[in-house]
Amino acid sequence: MANKRYTDAATALEGLLFDGMTICAGGFGLCGIPERLIDAIEASGVKDLTIASNNAGIDGQGLGKLLRSRQVKKMISSYVGENKEFERQYLSGELEVEFCPQGTLAERCRAGGAGIPGFYTKTGVGTQVAEGKETKVFDGQEYILERGIRADLAIIKGWKADESGNLIFRKTARNFNQPMATAGKICVAEVEEIVPVGSLDPDTIHLPGIYVKRMIVGAPYDKQIEFRTVRERVSA
Repeated sequence: MANKRYTDAATALEGLLFDGMTICAGGFGLCGIPERLIDAIEASGVKDLTIASNNAGIDGQGLGKLLRSRQVKKMISSYVGENKEFERQYLSGELEVEFCPQGTLAERCRAGGAGIPGFYTKTGVGTQVAEGKETKVFDGQEYILERGIRADLAIIKGWKADESGNLIFRKTARNFNQPMATAGKICVAEVEEIVPVGSLDPDTIHLPGIYVKRMIVGAPYDKQIEFRTVRERVSA
């Protein structure tokens, strides 16, 4: 069995990064994002990136770091409302953005990973999402054609993996990490813990190790909170 474990993020990404590449990045907001891998991409200086991700983190956190360093040429995203630098670059024409409904984005990545080049969906019919896309009528209903997404690299965050790369996600962090992992030609994962082969219950594995080519332990992590909301204190 090939050793998939690398000592750090920079080593795990060695030889995989190049200018103009497409990257699928897992995570939702600041939950389940591959923080160490993002930091290594920033440090590498690679540029003109196209990144498919639900969002671009927040200012200075997550993928927001790559926006700040001007390494991203295009974002394929669903939700971008919490990042002022994203907004500024988009409105000024510095950043190309392909907006994609959230479920459609997940399915585009899942389809790409399954070898499906395109699929039809009703989501977005009659809106700007449908502009320039092929349409087809099924059973009297109009659908638009969406293309599957294939990336040069997928970077994901898992909870626990064994040494062969079989991986478990934790709760909602599974949502975008799982389809992103399969959409990349090469998938690099960072996890909180790596255990010996045979330690994981086969029925609990979310991503088979065949998809994971390289991995690192990224722990410990500092829990980042997008919005800290507290209840107003009631006067006695």
